[in-house]
Amino acid sequence: MSKHRRKPHLKEEQREFGFGNKLTDATTRLINKDGSFNVVRNNKILGRYYLDPYHRFITMRWRKFFLIFLLFFFGINGAFAIVYTLLGSEQFQGVSSAGYFSNFWDMYFFSTQTFTTVGYGHIAPIGWLASMIASLESVVGWLSFAIATGLLYGRFARPQARILYSKHAIVSPYKDGMGLMFRIANARNSQLIEVETEVILSLIDKGNGNETPRRKYYNLKLELNRISLLSLSWTVVHSITDSSPLYGITLQDLKDCDAEFWVMIKAFDDTFAQVVYQRTSYSCDEITWGAKFKPMYSPIIGSSKIALELDKISEVEKVDLPELIFEVEEEERGVSDL
Repeated sequence: MSKHRRKPHLKEEQREFGFGNKLTDATTRLINKDGSFNVVRNNKILGRYYLDPYHRFITMRWRKFFLIFLLFFFGINGAFAIVYTLLGSEQFQGVSSAGYFSNFWDMYFFSTQTFTTVGYGHIAPIGWLASMIASLESVVGWLSFAIATGLLYGRFARPQARILYSKHAIVSPYKDGMGLMFRIANARNSQLIEVETEVILSLIDKGNGNETPRRKYYNLKLELNRISLLSLSWTVVHSITDSSPLYGITLQDLKDCDAEFWVMIKAFDDTFAQVVYQRTSYSCDEITWGAKFKPMYSPIIGSSKIALELDKISEVEKVDLPELIFEVEEEERGVSDL
C-alpha cells in the first residue's frame, strides 16, 4: 500500500470563523460539545470572569436556576429576620417572648410575608425603625419577583433547539469506499423543518517544516446537507473520496494536526415559529473507526406509529473497513505529510 498523503490544492474555506489561522498552539477543542466557544474572557479591570447576569441566568440549567432562586429567597429572608430579631420584640406586635430562637422564627416568617406582600397580619411592626426596614424589604421583594418573572419568561420564550447528537462520529464503509458519519435526532416533540447541516474541518497545517504552521478550515461536502423534515433520525454522511480533505488520512494524522470537526445546524422550529441554530464538535478522540450505527426506530407492533428510541442514538457495531490503496500521483511527490 502506498503512503497516505493529502491531495494537494484542496479548496480551503475562505470564510472567517472567528478563530483566525494563527491559533496553532492550542491542543484542545475550539468549540465545546454543547456548542459554546472554548474561550475564557479575561479583563484586568473587571476581573477574570466578567459578570453578565442576564446571560448567565438565561442559559444556565433549570436545576441550577431554581436552586439559586431558592437560595436567594431563603437567604434574603434569613438576613432580614436576623435584623428584625436584633431590633427586639418591642418593635413588633404579636411576637411571643419565648426566647431568642423562637423570636427568630417568628421574624423569619414575618419577613417572608413582607417579602411576598402576603401579610397575614399576625405580626406587625409598631416601631419606626422596624417599619422602615419592613418597607425596604417590600420594595426588595417587588423588584426580586419582577426580575424572576422576566427571567422565567425569557427562558421559556427563547427559541432553542434540542437536538441530540451521537456521542462519536464514525468512519464506516460507504459505497465503494468510506464515509465520515454522525447521527442526529430531535429530542423534542416539536417539528423541525428545512433542516440544514454544515460540517467544517479545522486543523493545523504544519507545512514542510520551513513554513509557519497555520490553522486551516475545510468545508466537508455532505451527501445530503438539507432535509425537509427531521421526523426520525438523520445520519449525516461525508463521503471520503479523492477530493476529500480526509482522503488517505489516518487517525494518527488527525491527532497530529489537532483536527476538530464542527457541526452547525439550522432549522425552522414551528413551536417558536423561528429559525433555531445549534452547534457541536467532534475532536479526533471522538472518532470511531470501523463502525456503523444500529437502527434506532421501528414500527410499534399493533399500532400505526413508529417508535424512535433516542437512547440508541450512539449505539454502533464494529465493521471491517475496506482495504483502499491511495495512489500517489506525480504532482503529489514532495508534498509534506500532515
